[in-house]
Amino acid sequence: MRWLDRIPYSLLIAAALFMLGAPFLPEPHLVEKARMLAEGRLSRPIDIFDVFWHLLPAALLGIKFALGSKAKP
Repeated sequence: MRWLDRIPYSLLIAAALFMLGAPFLPEPHLVEKARMLAEGRLSRPIDIFDVFWHLLPAALLGIKFALGSKAKP
């Protein structure tokens, strides 16, 4: 994944932190969606896409870290 190698860690960390907390008030979407999941109400496609969208930068950061640490002996 050459395109992922070109993205600096600092940008991915900033994007991940921002998206995990956004919107900051009244509560982050991920907190709301986790509550919906626990209650069994996370069923609308827009809500599932919203979870995916907010977790995407953190997932990319994890993939970049895993691939980077695997390449170095």
